Amino acid sequence: MMAADFDANKPIYQQLMDRIISEIVRGDIKVGDKLTSVREYAVEVGVNVNTIQRVYRELEYLEIVTTRRGQGTFVTENEPLLQQLREDMKQKIIKQFVEEMKNMGYSLNDMIEGIRVEERDRK
Repeated sequence: MMAADFDANKPIYQQLMDRIISEIVRGDIKVGDKLTSVREYAVEVGVNVNTIQRVYRELEYLEIVTTRRGQGTFVTENEPLLQQLREDMKQKIIKQFVEEMKNMGYSLNDMIEGIRVEERDRK
């Protein structure tokens, strides 16, 4: 796998946290799954091991993952917490979308119609 492309305007550890959280919310990484080891993930995304250690430490602080000494880091089995995480992410994305659309002069009805058209075109 190639090193990841990162946004220069946002800390790399934050981008990696967001990526892992998105993978958990989407179900690509499941409840109770073991995360890739710190060293392997560092090589996979092309960053320093310390950066990945920080990512895992921050995710653990947020109780999204737990670390078992000698076994690795695992996604929490706290389903209500993961459901809340999913809901929070949805609200954050909706808020960003609405703010950007309003800044460009679109009304709520314009946004709703645009979403309907997009959804219809996807079918």
